[in-house]
Amino acid sequence: MENVEKNLQKLEQIERGKRIKNIRENELHMNKTQLAKEIGVSSQFLGLVENGKGNLVYKSLKRLRNLSGHSSDYILFGIDDSSISETKKILEQYSEIEINEAMKLLNNIAIFIKNQ
Repeated sequence: MENVEKNLQKLEQIERGKRIKNIRENELHMNKTQLAKEIGVSSQFLGLVENGKGNLVYKSLKRLRNLSGHSSDYILFGIDDSSISETKKILEQYSEIEINEAMKLLNNIAIFIKNQ
């Protein structure tokens, strides 16, 4: 059972590396050296991460998240975050007060529906 868990972790690490490489190449349009500098690692280490042989530490992951606009869940686990980024774009049009009022309204609608 322990070998199965290690194999799964290794596969996750490889897939995570592929996602990071995809973000770097296809979204950020950076080379390894550029991204490595931005997230605070060496280009050699970033190469290891992208090849599934290393993991980013919290600080570097946070920088990648901020730079790419992707959630940590997407970077780490491949969980689709497109609805999060679309929601962020929509919410940028409104003030914090307007968003809070809308949330109260949604909560009241949910309570109303639940009680029907």
